[in-house]
Amino acid sequence: MLPKIKDRCDALIKNFQEISSDRKLILGNLTSYIQEKINGHQPIQLNYICTHNSRRSHLGQVWAAVAADYFQVKNVSTFSGGTEATAFNANAIEALIQSGFIIHTLDDTKNPLYQVFFGSEKSTICFSKTYNHSSNPKENFAAIMTCSDADQNCPFIVGCDVRIGTTYNDPKAYDGSILQQEKYTELSNQIAMECLYVFSKVKTL
Repeated sequence: MLPKIKDRCDALIKNFQEISSDRKLILGNLTSYIQEKINGHQPIQLNYICTHNSRRSHLGQVWAAVAADYFQVKNVSTFSGGTEATAFNANAIEALIQSGFIIHTLDDTKNPLYQVFFGSEKSTICFSKTYNHSSNPKENFAAIMTCSDADQNCPFIVGCDVRIGTTYNDPKAYDGSILQQEKYTELSNQIAMECLYVFSKVKTL
């Protein structure tokens, strides 16, 4: 794992007390799902879903991959999608870069493909897509709803084992404002901490 990202994780795991008890109950549902898959020797597929697949869902995809690696939980694949496709937001990308990620742009389109590295040979691919895109799992996955709009507008997600609402405030409201960087960093840290909390509770075989 890249040193700056590991340092961020080391710091965040010391502050789990900042997560409310109500929130921990919600996150516990995801821990239980992951534990069931481990106990059954099955692959763990997590699909983070938001309306535009541009901010919160991508941060979930990336930080869940990091958290699994940090706690050495094997056989985990993370994905993201939306109810519509747009593009991975530049401010969310910048928040990840500030956290220590190395991000390569793989093409030059309106919806670029990005390779997000959290280790020398550890990465995940990010681009905006619908939650049922061909690159996402079609069955045996957890649908993790990161925004209330997507949660309300996706009444049924075909193929998922479980649907868990872990909604987050949208930092888009601060785009172009003096608080932009602070709010994106705050969101990235919240999602990172909660992903780390989920995987910290998992018992590997």
